[in-house]
Amino acid sequence: MLEIKKIEKRVVLICWKQKQDNPVEVFSNLKNLCLSYPQYNYNTLNNYLSKNKIAYENEEVRIERLPVYAKPMLRMQRGQRSILPVVVKQPLNAIDEQQQNLEHWLGQPVKERLSAVTFIVGQSLKRGQRMNKTIVHRKKMKE
Repeated sequence: MLEIKKIEKRVVLICWKQKQDNPVEVFSNLKNLCLSYPQYNYNTLNNYLSKNKIAYENEEVRIERLPVYAKPMLRMQRGQRSILPVVVKQPLNAIDEQQQNLEHWLGQPVKERLSAVTFIVGQSLKRGQRMNKTIVHRKKMKE
């Protein structure tokens, strides 16, 4: 995956199809290219390169705008995780998982806790089976 960044600088690349010496030239902007080669119209090239985002091409040249990368692009290696695992290293006798779970759920909003309980109960029911509501106490929730 590529790291997405706002691209601020672009260059204009002109590739000559028939030229053997110096077949590629790079310009900082389109105006400089058009001043160097007056046979190419600024407005025509600007329409191709900015609105349609396609390269201008004819029998002689291919002209396109390309981004300038000032920092390396980060690519993921095969088999590399995109989600990093959370690892907490503690001695086993120091971990109080029940207390951590309690603190987590008490920190959640009431609607979130109710949604989680409903989801867990729903997983234990068979298809078409309904929850026994005889032991459920209903209370109105404050918004």
